[in-house]
Amino acid sequence: MVTRFSKRNILKNLANIPGWRTKRKLLIFESDDWGGIRMPSREVFNNLLKEGIDLLSDDGFRYNKYDSLETAEDLASLFEVLSTVKDSTNNMAVFTPVSVVANPDFVKISQSDFTKYYYEPFTKTMERCKGCDNSFTLWKEGIEKRLFMPQFHGREHLNVNEWMRALKGGHKKARKAFAGSMWGISTANDPDIKVEFQAAFDFIEPADLKYHKEVIVSGLNLFEKLFGYRATYFVPANGPFSTKLDTVCLTEGIKYMYSSKIQTEPLGQGRTRKRLHWLGQKNKLGLTYLIRNCFFEPCQPGLDWVDRCLDEISIAFKWHKPAVVSSHRVNYIGALDWHNRENGLSQLNLLLRKIMKAWPDTEFITTAELGKIISNE
Repeated sequence: MVTRFSKRNILKNLANIPGWRTKRKLLIFESDDWGGIRMPSREVFNNLLKEGIDLLSDDGFRYNKYDSLETAEDLASLFEVLSTVKDSTNNMAVFTPVSVVANPDFVKISQSDFTKYYYEPFTKTMERCKGCDNSFTLWKEGIEKRLFMPQFHGREHLNVNEWMRALKGGHKKARKAFAGSMWGISTANDPDIKVEFQAAFDFIEPADLKYHKEVIVSGLNLFEKLFGYRATYFVPANGPFSTKLDTVCLTEGIKYMYSSKIQTEPLGQGRTRKRLHWLGQKNKLGLTYLIRNCFFEPCQPGLDWVDRCLDEISIAFKWHKPAVVSSHRVNYIGALDWHNRENGLSQLNLLLRKIMKAWPDTEFITTAELGKIISNE
């Protein structure tokens, strides 16, 4: 581990100064996107490329190339790595999988001629996906063993209203992706679509906020039905989120909200405003903001992710902050390319062991546990 006195390193130090502090060395792994189908198969990937859909530009390439619904083998392999490393309190390493609980029902939507939206629990999606028929059994085992403790990412990782408008209007790329049971194409440079399909709570039309409230309520209810407990932590998919939705979050049991340090809040009609957040900050309703300060994305090439993450953990601990590590599901998925899973897990294993060697008093906790510690619950 080498501490670099670069501009990035200086900014990382400054970013860790504000907010809640602790002398305990708390380590949290948050992993987004579990439950979403993303790229259904290698065949679909190849077909969409042949159709001229750009799947390899910008940061989205790794999700399109590697990310898919988690198989039982993916989960078992991840749990094996997590269970082999224990902290100073004899707890095994643990992930907080930030999860969606539903995917579009492509058959019913097609049967409605794109006039009505339907969704299905992600457990039903698993029934049709190769290698996933036993996946939810592994989810439940992960919860029971405190290796894999889900929290809420949204009902689906999809801006339903914008997607349905595009489909109903005959948008060619959206229709082609739909034919492969996929929606996660980039729309960042599409003049006909104003928001990213993946950004579930972004909006142009303020009237969409009413539907977003329904998504949060139905999503949290489905989360409880699937997992047997109420989610208390919410990471809005892709980030954009209106404070006008805070009340429904609180009413439905959310206590802790994720935000980037500088949040871009959509206001409608292309307008936005910036909001500053820090760890432990409470808004006027009492929701507590939790902030990530470390990143581990080993499927993204060109960086030594173990060394980089260790540097960020070192900075967090220096400022008496918990190390909250962001590490997306895509790093541990092998359904489309098993080398991707092997690479991600080998680097995760190395990272965990180096953490315990550098800081033997580290404690592995979940995001919900961090929220409780900060709030003195």
